[in-house]
Amino acid sequence: MNDWFRAAATAAFALVATAPALAADPFPTRPVRIVVATAAGGWGDNTTRLVAQRMSEKLGQPVVIDNRPGADSLVGIRHVKSAPADGYTLLSTGATIMLQPVVKKDPGYDLSKDFTGVGSMARSPAVMVVATDRPEKSLTSFVMQAKSEPGKLSYGSAGVGSATHIPVEMFVQQAGVKLLHVPYKGNGAAMPDLIAGRVSMMFDAYSSSVGNLKGGRLKALGVTSGTRLRALPDVPTFAEQGLPGFSYYYWLGLFAPAGTPPDVVNRLSTALRDALASVELNERMQSEATEPMVMPPVEFNAFLRTEATRLHKFATDLGWTKE
Repeated sequence: MNDWFRAAATAAFALVATAPALAADPFPTRPVRIVVATAAGGWGDNTTRLVAQRMSEKLGQPVVIDNRPGADSLVGIRHVKSAPADGYTLLSTGATIMLQPVVKKDPGYDLSKDFTGVGSMARSPAVMVVATDRPEKSLTSFVMQAKSEPGKLSYGSAGVGSATHIPVEMFVQQAGVKLLHVPYKGNGAAMPDLIAGRVSMMFDAYSSSVGNLKGGRLKALGVTSGTRLRALPDVPTFAEQGLPGFSYYYWLGLFAPAGTPPDVVNRLSTALRDALASVELNERMQSEATEPMVMPPVEFNAFLRTEATRLHKFATDLGWTKE
């Protein structure tokens, strides 16, 4: 009888000892929210929505998009910084998150302390687009016009220090022109003014301009890729039009608040990587001049540190002062 009690007690202790592990539900148990810090309709928003749909299939929970534009993307970035570090609130953004500390005296966050990288998502070259009725037929003719009227031609962007602002500044520097910057709450918000001719030009991802390009409302003057895009075979690269070596790619990544448990970050990273491996998603991306950009957390965070250093040097070389 004593042996029976001892065996029963041992079994009961084993059950109690494993109860926490059995009770702990695996992440996620509810929908995951991805905050996009720009208005709906741009490349970053569209690409994030495509990836989120695939991630939801891998996670077994809905992955919803929450657009929070404003203050040059700081509204969305700060919102995620202040969210619980549980993996249920993520941020989708690109170089903007590293640029704001370069152009703002108090951006309200420190990338190295307030966020951790979940993984990279995609990259796409920029396309220089203008309204169809503008007189310029090429990048070369646009540069000539800009040089003849310094400061008169303008360009729209997703905001000061945004990923769509930087490549134009790179272009301005290399081409030796002066343009007026008109910031918006995302490239999608700038599009009506571009089509109407209220701003002269914009750099945009092909996927968010393709509808207007095919609809005859915009025309492309150049692409920032190393070679011509399959989707725009008749549009020369910047390098082909007198700017040797000029190349720029937008990129997107997922970020979580600092302190998010490593196992949760890895679960999200695995879902992201599996989503990007989808044949259907790859075909959709390639049709929109976008390609998957796959980096696990460790590699992605190393990439962020390198990019932050490079962009800080670029801003310093340009003599930018913080607002």
